[in-house]
Amino acid sequence: MRQVLKTRARSMRRELTPAERRLWSALRGGQVGGLKIRRQVPIGLYIVDFACHSPRLVIECDGGQHADNAYDAERDAWLSTRGYRVLRFWNNEVNDNLEGVCSAILHVIGKG
Repeated sequence: MRQVLKTRARSMRRELTPAERRLWSALRGGQVGGLKIRRQVPIGLYIVDFACHSPRLVIECDGGQHADNAYDAERDAWLSTRGYRVLRFWNNEVNDNLEGVCSAILHVIGKG
């Protein structure tokens, strides 16, 4: 199962949505608070959009299909029990206010 997730995550890295690609361009290389953030990361049985293992932070970039999604709530709860804080941003937030999204991330980690 682990290898299946790793293979799927690798594929997903090549197929980022436009909003994920925009957010990744802002997050990569420690540009936000010096955080080492990875994209499309397997954690347990899930693949998260972006993860920073120290501090334990997951960042999700969501489209409309995620509105009131029970699967996302279950996944967020599971990640929370493992010490991860999950931040969710809508695609339009990333596209229209990338600076605000990055500021929110910095605020959550105590650097903003």
